[in-house]
Amino acid sequence: MPWLQLRLNATPGTAQHLADLLSEAGASAVTLQDGADQPLYEPPPGVTPLWTQTSVTGLFEADVDLDAVLEFLRTALGQDEPPAHRVSPLEDKDWEREWMDNFHPMRFGERLWICPSWRSPPEPGAVNVLLDPGLAFGTGTHPTTALCLEWLDQHDIAGQDVIDYGCGSGILAVAAAKLGARRVWAVDYDPQALLATTLNAEKNAVGAAITTVLPKDLVANLPGEPVDLLIANILAKPLIDLAPLFAELVRPGGSIVLSGILDSQSDDVAGHYQPWFEMAPRVEREEWVRLSGIRIRRT
Repeated sequence: MPWLQLRLNATPGTAQHLADLLSEAGASAVTLQDGADQPLYEPPPGVTPLWTQTSVTGLFEADVDLDAVLEFLRTALGQDEPPAHRVSPLEDKDWEREWMDNFHPMRFGERLWICPSWRSPPEPGAVNVLLDPGLAFGTGTHPTTALCLEWLDQHDIAGQDVIDYGCGSGILAVAAAKLGARRVWAVDYDPQALLATTLNAEKNAVGAAITTVLPKDLVANLPGEPVDLLIANILAKPLIDLAPLFAELVRPGGSIVLSGILDSQSDDVAGHYQPWFEMAPRVEREEWVRLSGIRIRRT
């Protein structure tokens, strides 16, 4: 069955009210999207910011009386005219199937593949990570994740203890375990991410090597010694704030890999790590940067 999309323009102050009204008017689903290509790079944990120009879209069955919906909105808003709007048809598809069909195996470096769990690995003898993202971020398609996967492929981490800070789907934690890491602590604020990581670890038969943990519980779950490698694919502001903690968590001679950093932020982030790490030249992909370094001393 086809659908109709009713799209309204909103500001951060009116978006949620319009979304609630669309739900009251019978919308099967309501979404809030960027109305002016405005990036939001640094939301703090637990905060969902809105764009200056927000598009609020209600999804209605094709036979709905949109005139009645618009009249309801006009009355509820106390206006003389219905709010400015656009109506467009939406073809009915199996959107989950559509996404699955377009998620293909991807190679990172010489030996590492990320493969959807529902597809056969193209190189059975390679290091294949079978991935089902679920509700968590991380498939390898974003430059920040790809940069981290390439670093893992290029380095020998066999037998190492690793922290994946901001684990999302668990893609980096599972890749590290399959590349030979002895133990991996996968850290995230989002319980859905910890669940996705656990499921992906089990799918790849590395569940025994990976411990999922909330940030507040990380130090208590470590064995008392610094780790060999810490990977953090998050954002610039938390990376800066966490620099002293990360320095304590990595042993002298151990490695740190940082991603989720915009080109314009990389010097600032690197500067906050230089008291503890000898930083390598940055690696760029599109507008994103990966930083890495070796722990040089304890303070």
